[in-house]
Amino acid sequence: MPLSHTASGDVQHVPFDDLRGTLARIFERHGTSAEVAAVLAHNCASAERDGAHSHGVFRIPGYLSTLASGWVDGRAVPRVEDVAPGYLAVDAGNGFAQPAYRAAYSALVAKARANGVALLAIRNSHHFAALWPDVEPLADDGLVALALVNSMACVVPSGGTTALFGTNPIAFAAPRAGHEPLVFDLATSAIAHGDVQIAAREGRLLPDGHGVDRHGQPTNDPRAILDGG
Repeated sequence: MPLSHTASGDVQHVPFDDLRGTLARIFERHGTSAEVAAVLAHNCASAERDGAHSHGVFRIPGYLSTLASGWVDGRAVPRVEDVAPGYLAVDAGNGFAQPAYRAAYSALVAKARANGVALLAIRNSHHFAALWPDVEPLADDGLVALALVNSMACVVPSGGTTALFGTNPIAFAAPRAGHEPLVFDLATSAIAHGDVQIAAREGRLLPDGHGVDRHGQPTNDPRAILDGG
């Protein structure tokens, strides 16, 4: 069951289906279609359930602000393009990436089984969220999966003082006979951007070597990292 925190700081357990249903209603009330709401709610609830809090309920205000500003189209209908025997492309229509991925999932699995390998490229989309919920089902279906995402420049190279790279998340999953799949989901930085945001919200300092401030100086303060660092 996912966890939730009350105003007093107590922890309560919320049934997964209850959380997923609540999140879906929130998304719909803020302008998404029912189909998009269902995909986003499942993704967020799954992240919360499995302890990836940086991509769970914590992300809801960000989702809603992008909907309210019109930056993202919550009613976009993804357009799947069959480009080649081993290649699918999806135009997300300025919508969220997760519904675009789900729209192509069945065709992606079919192509991988038919050709031994398949590539899916998503464009014109926003916020792919955590990657493991997308590669793990492929491993459950008996396939080896690799997912890559670009990101904004927010990572300082070793020895540098200015952000040059993205966190460029990578995830992969592989099936194991008689066991749950082997699944990795990681940022290529010392810490994920979402975890810096959570530390700032909770007033926690970060370990040494996790960030620099806007002047390129090492800092343990997550707020200084987020403020131009």
